[in-house]
Amino acid sequence: MDKVERKRERLEIIHDILKIISNNNNSIKPTPLLRYSNLSSKSFNDYYKELKDKNLVKEIVDEKERKYVTLTDNGFEFLEKYNYIKGFIEEFNL
Repeated sequence: MDKVERKRERLEIIHDILKIISNNNNSIKPTPLLRYSNLSSKSFNDYYKELKDKNLVKEIVDEKERKYVTLTDNGFEFLEKYNYIKGFIEEFNL
C-alpha cells in the first residue's frame, strides 16, 4: 500500500509544535519554531496565539531581551495525554 500524503489535522499540528519545543530542551526562539513547524506565518501565528491563550506555552524574555518559548505544565500534560491516546488508537488499529 502506498503512503498517502495528507494534511496534518489540528491536534497533530498542536502536538508537533509542542514536541518541537520539548525536543529543544524546552526552550526555543519563535523564529526557529516557526521554521520547524512547517506552517505559513499566518497559520503559525494563529496556532501560537491559541497555545498561549490556552496556557500550553509561555514566552520568557532573558536579560538580553531575547524571547524564548517554553512549555507550561499544561503543555507537558497535553503531550503525555496525546501520546497515550495515540498509543491506544494504534493498539486497536484504528
